Amino acid sequence: MFIGELSKQTGVSTRSLRYYEQQGLLRPRRRASGYREYDEFDVAAVRRIRILLAAGLNTDLIREVMPCMADEGAILAPTCEEMAEDLKHERERLSRSIEQLQAAHAMLGSIIHAGEAITARRGRNG
Repeated sequence: MFIGELSKQTGVSTRSLRYYEQQGLLRPRRRASGYREYDEFDVAAVRRIRILLAAGLNTDLIREVMPCMADEGAILAPTCEEMAEDLKHERERLSRSIEQLQAAHAMLGSIIHAGEAITARRGRNG
């Protein structure tokens, strides 16, 4: 199948599919004419890529872990022990990011609340 058909089957834009190829995540065969040719393996690969992107992994890490991923129903499972460790480290990194975002969220809430209090006092005194 050509890139347009892969796009239809996966719901991923042709631009994203080309990007995945640039990043080494997809390796379509090339016809003599230069056209990319995909098969059902590529459909499954795109599905895996999308799951891993949704899990917060960057394309460099996805390229590393893809060979060690197996489909377990609707989710993926690492089949190489060292990849499982890499994924645990990535989850820890995400946890730290979440904590930082929650702290920033709380700080913004405090700033907004303080601003509302000042505005309310000015309204009563004005």
